[in-house]
Amino acid sequence: MAHGDHLKHTGKPTKGKKTFRRLVSYLACDRKLLIVIGVLIIISIIANLLGSYMLRPIINDYIIPGDFSGLVRVLLILAGIYLVGVVAVYVQYILLNKIGQRTVTRMREDLFNKMERLPIKYFDTHQHGDLMSRYTNDIDRISEALTDSLSDMLSSALTVLGIFCLMLYISPILTSVTLVTVPLMFLSAKGIVKRSRKYFKAQQESLGAINGYVEEMISGQKVVKVFGHEKKVEADFDVLNQELKSKSLSAQFFSGLMMPVMQNLNMLNFVIITIVGALLAIYRGFDVGGLAAFLQYSRQFGRPINELASLYNSIQAAIAGAERIFEVIDEAPEKEDEPDALALANVKGDVRMENVYFGYREDKTILKGISLHVAPGCKIALVGETGAGKTTILNMLPRFFDIQSGEIAIDGHSIMDVQRESLRKSMAIVLQDTHLFTGTVRENIRFGRLDATDEEVVEAARLTAAHSFIKRLPKGYDTMLENDGANLSQGQRQLLNIARAAVADPSILLLDEATSNIDTRSEILIQRGLDKLMEGRTSIIIAHRLSTVQNAHRILVLDHGQIIEQGTHQELLAMKGRYYSLYKEQFE
Repeated sequence: MAHGDHLKHTGKPTKGKKTFRRLVSYLACDRKLLIVIGVLIIISIIANLLGSYMLRPIINDYIIPGDFSGLVRVLLILAGIYLVGVVAVYVQYILLNKIGQRTVTRMREDLFNKMERLPIKYFDTHQHGDLMSRYTNDIDRISEALTDSLSDMLSSALTVLGIFCLMLYISPILTSVTLVTVPLMFLSAKGIVKRSRKYFKAQQESLGAINGYVEEMISGQKVVKVFGHEKKVEADFDVLNQELKSKSLSAQFFSGLMMPVMQNLNMLNFVIITIVGALLAIYRGFDVGGLAAFLQYSRQFGRPINELASLYNSIQAAIAGAERIFEVIDEAPEKEDEPDALALANVKGDVRMENVYFGYREDKTILKGISLHVAPGCKIALVGETGAGKTTILNMLPRFFDIQSGEIAIDGHSIMDVQRESLRKSMAIVLQDTHLFTGTVRENIRFGRLDATDEEVVEAARLTAAHSFIKRLPKGYDTMLENDGANLSQGQRQLLNIARAAVADPSILLLDEATSNIDTRSEILIQRGLDKLMEGRTSIIIAHRLSTVQNAHRILVLDHGQIIEQGTHQELLAMKGRYYSLYKEQFE
């Protein structure tokens, strides 16, 4: 999904209002606290407005007559009013912070839970760094808006309303003068917001793009250094960085323009009111206390409008971030199991594929009429050149991708009619690319089956020749692994992945170049372990090293998505076809 797809020609978020309502709906879980906050906002506004209005009686009734004792008494009352307002604001922000953090916590949970239900294809077609940016930068924008901007917007709107009513009460004439500049304020704010809105969305997208690039370069540093492409990578990063700078400058420029424009208009308003108020005091007998209170309100009147305009930009940035989060949440998950889907149990491991066609894109077919049968407990090997479709076949069995036509059956049940969870539990996969989680060696092996005992973990490690090197680690099975097991060799990481598959105790074992990253000595050891692991299990092996598949019950040779030869190792050599050529190339 291209980022540009979410902006119309106007530059507005395509679902701005809908996204805002959806964002606010996350707050609905804390309705009671929101009511309390609303009451506190009203109390703080009343305290602020009442405090300002008291300037009128203080000047008229105490200062001008010279009533010192009365002045002290009314100032104590004023201090009490302001103290109530301060306490209300303090409690309000504590509760707002609580609600804000609860809300973004729910959003993170929804985002993560949805990510766990997305198909593999989604992660193959989206930058991982950009996805991470949605968890961090976009969530941060929303958090800021929920804890600060929303309450401030409500407070500012109510303050403007309250000030207007009091100004109208004090002097309808001065109030009408004040309203002359208000349309100018709103028109200016509208124009600035209209231009800044699109830049906030573009800024978030650029931030996601640069995070994606950085993540790729961090994980690919060895490749960058081996080929000496540091300068090229720096140049590419500079392009992305400059693009982010350009969009951020545009967003911040229009956001920063709001305050000085509003302040100048507010000052113009204050000057006009001062002149008109002075004339009213001189020629119409307007009381000095009323003029002082009105001038105080006129200064306050512009501030909430400024804040509303400024906060609107913050809300827009949050909406832009929320749109990116909801894009992921709204992605189509893996297709739901049918209501009557079968839960596989006591799987024997009979695997059958009948005339299977599949392509990652509709215009390019990878598998072309694949048919094969693996009897329970048998071991077959898939060999062929890169791109022949071997890994694609393995991706079909656990339904990482669904076939376009044909049928795949386990124990006679079409995999389209069984529950995905039970299907995947019947299998264990060891991929060429290893992945270890942050945690101990024991925890990484146990990830294959979370209820495995310590003894079963050790037994799996022994079976797969991992036990000997684990015992040499500083803390053995309790050694912490971080950064994908960076403190282990590639071969050791793969041994742990194979041990993880062993502890899962699957009925069907899928190995995709499982020994390709292991040295010759370790390969001999692990091959023995794998042979024990595969005993009594249906096993499908992908291997480029033909020496590792010679004892397979049947070897299938693939070429351009079709099976062109099959048989035992000796039968295929006797054919002197493609397998014979591959074998000769490896051992000559």
